Amino acid sequence: MAPRGKRQKLTSLSDIYKFFRHNQTPIYFLSPTPYNLLGLGRWINKFEYINFFDSFDATHPKITVPREHGPHEFRSIEDVNNYLLRHKEVRARIAERGKGHLILVMLDEETEKLAKELGLKIALPPVKLRKHIDSKIVTTQLGNEAGIKSAPNILGKAKSYAELMKLAMKAKLGKDLVVQTPYGDSGRTTFFIKSEADWKKNEDKLVAEQLKVMRRINHLPGTVEAIATRHGTLVGPLQTDITGFAEVTPYKGGWCGNDVFVGGLDKERRAVTRMAQKLGDRLYKAGYKGAFCMDFLIDTDTREVYLGEINPRVSGASPLTNLITSTYGGCPIYLFHMLEFMDVDWELDLAQVQKRWTEYDNWSQLIIKYPVDRVEMITKAPASGIWQMNDNGEISLVRKSIDWFLVSGENEAFYLRVYTAGDYRYHGADMGILVSRGRMQTDDRKLKDRAKQWISALYKHFDAIPLEGSSAPTPPPMDSVNKMF
Repeated sequence: MAPRGKRQKLTSLSDIYKFFRHNQTPIYFLSPTPYNLLGLGRWINKFEYINFFDSFDATHPKITVPREHGPHEFRSIEDVNNYLLRHKEVRARIAERGKGHLILVMLDEETEKLAKELGLKIALPPVKLRKHIDSKIVTTQLGNEAGIKSAPNILGKAKSYAELMKLAMKAKLGKDLVVQTPYGDSGRTTFFIKSEADWKKNEDKLVAEQLKVMRRINHLPGTVEAIATRHGTLVGPLQTDITGFAEVTPYKGGWCGNDVFVGGLDKERRAVTRMAQKLGDRLYKAGYKGAFCMDFLIDTDTREVYLGEINPRVSGASPLTNLITSTYGGCPIYLFHMLEFMDVDWELDLAQVQKRWTEYDNWSQLIIKYPVDRVEMITKAPASGIWQMNDNGEISLVRKSIDWFLVSGENEAFYLRVYTAGDYRYHGADMGILVSRGRMQTDDRKLKDRAKQWISALYKHFDAIPLEGSSAPTPPPMDSVNKMF
């Protein structure tokens, strides 16, 4: 029996379940929507979401959305989060429930300051460390130190196309190059250069930066989410990226979802898992703990697996990761993230836990952005919940649901609404998220007909009024609308 006042060490999954079921420390997930950690409240007592968008029309028992919204201009997720932390209704809710832990997808130094004011402990590594690791240059260096291969590359600076080619020749990369700058969404900071004209077009973004210069390869992109802990690194299911489809996003190469599927890629799956475990262990030594997302590339010519990027945060891969690990492994991987930030001693055989997540069914998610270049005010929007498609490709809301766990077949999908009646939709606006059993993308990276049917059917449930001239609001800057989750 543990001494009075001393918490017993957790040594089994049953201990961990009990610990979180009886948790009395308030835990807040603060973000524009509940999407990234939706469903985690099933597992953790005293867990609550604080959001800007009311995706559930005030019916979700664990979501707080402040009612009063004054004029504002958000340029990033950090701006939204800081607005929420300053909001009087949010502050009143935190005062009512009590101090505790705060989780966010994106944060900055202002977020850390506001959390400290409110007596909240951010259950994430510090902003300074996250920024350091977020650099694509640092990612490559950490990977090298952990013995993980990146696509053939060289690091350096170039003030001209001639200097770039000199770097490339030194590493025998050829003339068809992929060049990345250290920070930012890869869709905005990755440049494809195979001529001096390509260099000239992007020169102003490249000359002052440290560069990662890579050989261009034919590849399959994907991601895994992992948790770096004191006892090792746990790795979630392999997800392939869904990118650039005009039906879902107006951005060429823009991320618009993921597939989690069984069958095939057995050798590559094992390589990706080992890679993420090595990387997580190296991150932990560098002072980083908890959730991170590792992007990878599979060379489709050689089947070699390469490290892509590190996203040191809760991410867009988190929903499917937690869904798979909890539905098929009986334990959402994110519980181990929380254990690293809570006052508790624990130790398990993580190899045995990892084995629980090896068998599952196919699942997918689509991030639906408005692809049309016009501004409209929405007058009707589909509700969040489980929708069903009939043989004619028509959909209807069959049951209200607060998350995606009850989707029962490929003819059903959970829709999480973002923008609703009274909001404006514009080029690139995040309209909602669709989570479904089955795949939305083919093996050769084509959008499946069922995906196109779902997207088309959902848009038929929107009504909107076109706005023109002075009555049309100014859309947010492009960088902000591309990353709302």
